[in-house]
Amino acid sequence: MKPTSPLPLLDGIKPSYLNLPHDKQYIGKPLLCYLRARFPFIAESVWRARLNSGMVVNQRGEPLHENVLYQAGETIFYYREVSREDEPRIPFDEKILWLDDDLIVVDKPHFLPVTPSGRFLRETLLTRLRLRLDLQHLDVANITPLHRLDKDTAGVMLFSHNPATRAAYHTLFSSHAIQKTYHALAPTRLDLAYPLTVRTRLVPSEPFFLMRETAGEANAETRVRLLEQRGDVSLYELQPITGKKHQLRVQMMGLGMPLLNDVLYPIAQPENGDDYHKPLKLLAKRLDFIDPITGERRGFASEQGL
Repeated sequence: MKPTSPLPLLDGIKPSYLNLPHDKQYIGKPLLCYLRARFPFIAESVWRARLNSGMVVNQRGEPLHENVLYQAGETIFYYREVSREDEPRIPFDEKILWLDDDLIVVDKPHFLPVTPSGRFLRETLLTRLRLRLDLQHLDVANITPLHRLDKDTAGVMLFSHNPATRAAYHTLFSSHAIQKTYHALAPTRLDLAYPLTVRTRLVPSEPFFLMRETAGEANAETRVRLLEQRGDVSLYELQPITGKKHQLRVQMMGLGMPLLNDVLYPIAQPENGDDYHKPLKLLAKRLDFIDPITGERRGFASEQGL
């Protein structure tokens, strides 16, 4: 369980936290020594400035300065920092499709990460939603994504902003009670009998952020349907039954139909920044489910196309 932060949202961003381990080598030494070792890519001068700014606190909300001693077992809270030069604005906008007392349904653009991670802090869908909805009498600190969507993938995303009903909506995904429909552009194959069901085993690969198919009991299942032939490229409908990481990208590659503009499969491309003219041709087109609170059938569709 995540600890309750004594720090508020700052420009739509929740503070990060760090549990200080029971490590004898830091007992009696300044906290700064541990932070330097724990985050070797952050300069000591940066941590000194953070500590002396009053924006690094313990679980009681007490500010910590550069000479404070390491306290094993304590939890500290701080704000991550990414310079605006290192995080330029992603030039595509999200669209809110639905907002009620429990859910926020959003049409996510390509290239926009869902949550802060790595070099992305402000330019994420979650941070944008918190800033955008802050004036609509919502407790924006409670906005939480209910499922994953890759940065490179566009389409429908569900968020919860009501802690009282969040678990019920989470269960839709963990129990596979929600139907996900994707659209994808990939090379044309007319020798397959559509619709077809692909069942394979996916496991982590190298580098660590990739997946691959391997022999063994299937743990990933997708239904594939040919929607529209466009010469050498066709529009496909993909309905994942399971929710493995990169499932659609890897299984389509395994069929000899890698998705257009995929920078990870079949060969991971060097990190040269995003080419906004070549989005991954994968779109989360629809989400359909029985609402666990009202019992009504609900469906939400992206207004984007491929």
